[in-house]
Amino acid sequence: MSESSKDRRRFPRVPLNLLIQYRFDTFEDFISEYASDLSEGGMFIKNDDDDDTHEEGQLVYLQFTLKDGTRLIEGLGKIVRINDQRSGDPGLGIEFLNFDEDSKALIEAIVRERAEG
Repeated sequence: MSESSKDRRRFPRVPLNLLIQYRFDTFEDFISEYASDLSEGGMFIKNDDDDDTHEEGQLVYLQFTLKDGTRLIEGLGKIVRINDQRSGDPGLGIEFLNFDEDSKALIEAIVRERAEG
């Protein structure tokens, strides 16, 4: 019996409905989509586009703000999973690679708060 992807995760995930802006090195403008979950190590971004332009291993620049709009979290991530339309949960699994210490601390606080609540 194979281990599920949930069992292999290093960090617990919490549900999150937050608008994320992201950009690939090939696009000049940011794309906006909603994240459905967050962990200290990454996030899943819902994406209904069924295109072949994204690849696992591709780098992505992420930006998101808190609900009150006061704090911007930004950094570099990598696509580690792509779910197409047939999966029933289309989107991109993103691993966080390079975030400043303030952004990391804020992500940790969000995860901790949601896990406790």
